[in-house]
Amino acid sequence: MAHPGFFQRQASARRNTSLLVFLFITAVMLITLAVCLVGYFVTRSETSGQPFHYWLLSSHGLITASAVVILICMGSLIRWADLSGGGSRVAKMVGARPIDPDTRDGDERKLRNIVEEMAIASGVPVPELYIMDSETGINAFVAGYTPGSAVMVVTHGAITQLTRDELQGVVGHEFSHIFNGDMRLNVRLIALLAGILMIGQIGGFLIRVSFYSGGRTTARNRDGRAQAAMGILGVALFVIGYVGVFFGRLIQAAVSRQRETLADASSVQFTRNPEGIGGALFKIGLRSSYLDTTGHASDMNHMCFGEAARMKFTSLLASHPPIEQRINAIQPGLMARLKSRLRDTEPGDDLRAATSGRAPLGASGFAETAADLYGNISGRRTSHSGSAIATPLPATAAAQKLSERVGTVSPEGEDFAVHLLRRLPSTFRGLLYTRAGAIQLCYALLISDLDKQQQAERLKLLPEHSLLGAQSDLLAKLIPALQNLGEAVRFPALELAMPALRKLDPDERAQLIRNARDLVNADKRVTLFELALTSFLSRHLGVDSDRAMPVRHRSYKAVMPALQSLLSLLARAGSGDKKEADILYREAMAGFASRGNTEYPVLKKVTMRQLQEALKALNGLSPLLKPAVIDACGHCITYDGVIEVREYELMRLVADQMDCPMPPMTI
Repeated sequence: MAHPGFFQRQASARRNTSLLVFLFITAVMLITLAVCLVGYFVTRSETSGQPFHYWLLSSHGLITASAVVILICMGSLIRWADLSGGGSRVAKMVGARPIDPDTRDGDERKLRNIVEEMAIASGVPVPELYIMDSETGINAFVAGYTPGSAVMVVTHGAITQLTRDELQGVVGHEFSHIFNGDMRLNVRLIALLAGILMIGQIGGFLIRVSFYSGGRTTARNRDGRAQAAMGILGVALFVIGYVGVFFGRLIQAAVSRQRETLADASSVQFTRNPEGIGGALFKIGLRSSYLDTTGHASDMNHMCFGEAARMKFTSLLASHPPIEQRINAIQPGLMARLKSRLRDTEPGDDLRAATSGRAPLGASGFAETAADLYGNISGRRTSHSGSAIATPLPATAAAQKLSERVGTVSPEGEDFAVHLLRRLPSTFRGLLYTRAGAIQLCYALLISDLDKQQQAERLKLLPEHSLLGAQSDLLAKLIPALQNLGEAVRFPALELAMPALRKLDPDERAQLIRNARDLVNADKRVTLFELALTSFLSRHLGVDSDRAMPVRHRSYKAVMPALQSLLSLLARAGSGDKKEADILYREAMAGFASRGNTEYPVLKKVTMRQLQEALKALNGLSPLLKPAVIDACGHCITYDGVIEVREYELMRLVADQMDCPMPPMTI
């Protein structure tokens, strides 16, 4: 049975969305009834004192209820539209600034190195990074609708007060939210809470208007009574609105607490260092995690690593479990050890002084990598000609189902990420952080295996453009580095370049995708890597890149033709001859159709268009149905005990198009 972690939590996030909608509707009904009750007492004399349930069905009651529901829904829709810009819009809402990818600040570089290692080790594009410069509390959050469009926001206090291991624990916690679908849920919760708060805001407005007008009137003013009524109505709506706030905080707590505990556990799994995230939480307990410089702290409370806003009834309304409970849940007795260490090492001193020592920028809490672990950066032994050849998988990796690796960070992946980043030339890595360099990287990846004359001919196909056209000086630095580093650097380099590529405006993104396709189509044939690269760009930079794929299929029946196309291609890629391919295909399809079923025989040929359509259909499967597809693909590519480059590229394409973060297959 497939490991439930990633896929089950994805399904849980979708179920929580349904729960969120139910709780929102319940809160709207209660607020509407409360406002109607106020309206009933205000208009009671006009309706001859009829009972409330009759009044509720009268024109007065229906108009009042409709107005309340419309106002709440309008408030939510306005905020929803405001947040349609995704994670970057949320970051700007709280006043965060983007961190320059090539920053010279030591603390910011420490954060970027940690995030890049985690992204490469887990197989997701590097999130955009933002910092809240004025916040001294220790906190962080991620926002966005899909893993490919995520942004990570940290406070200045987090990067300056935490050691590298502690900051790595926080980053691991936030990556768990990226993997598990929590980001989309959290952004939706902000929008729904905005609607619930609308009534209280209207009440506050009426109170201010009545007091302002009252100060300008005299006793002879005929409108005095109306203004007093307005003030009383405003107070009533204000009280009712903040009853809505109470329900909103309850919703936050109901949705958030369990997922925060799961994210803490995932952080330990990713970093293999419980004292990292434990130390970060301990410092929050000693200092604070409150966001004091933004008016959106309470809105963001459920999204943050620690509590972002002060509130009463903390045990009931807090979006996070108590600090001591979180630390001891990470590892029993950890809280006592952290307290003892503080007393024994730095009695009476400021905590920051005790933790000011930092590891070198190249150091990491990840396991150290031996230089001969992979041979070369691609992780494969190299023949005398320099071409990569397949190497047998370790027994543990071969035995592990591929779906169990999705949404995780393995020791091999961590080692690979650290080793790769240390091997990247500084000039090459610096170019990936610029828009021009990231664009030229896409072109270089498509022509680096051609001779110079062919490269020049291909580049002539690109239209002249100051940014999107071919830039020979940058290509001259990128292509040799790609050739020297090997094929395994291609996708990690693309992931490192994603923050820069996301800074392109929509027209520039569309033109980049067209340019890449022109380079691919130049020789009238499409390799698997070329398909993987163009599909990656379309998935993460296309028009709908920020939108999550809705569930369209809750059984395999509707996607059987798609499975037939995909597994036919993988069976042929993973076997040596036609007879083996037929056997492998039947084994892979056995989990989806009976062995005697001849309705979906192995296809002799699968076009690239068929493959793209198949992957699009399969991405519409329910999360709990995707592990079997990933495992069937993994069975095909590991059939002979080796993973060749073309097999890895095909598997990476499948995983990316199905929104399944796939760690590097280090062998």
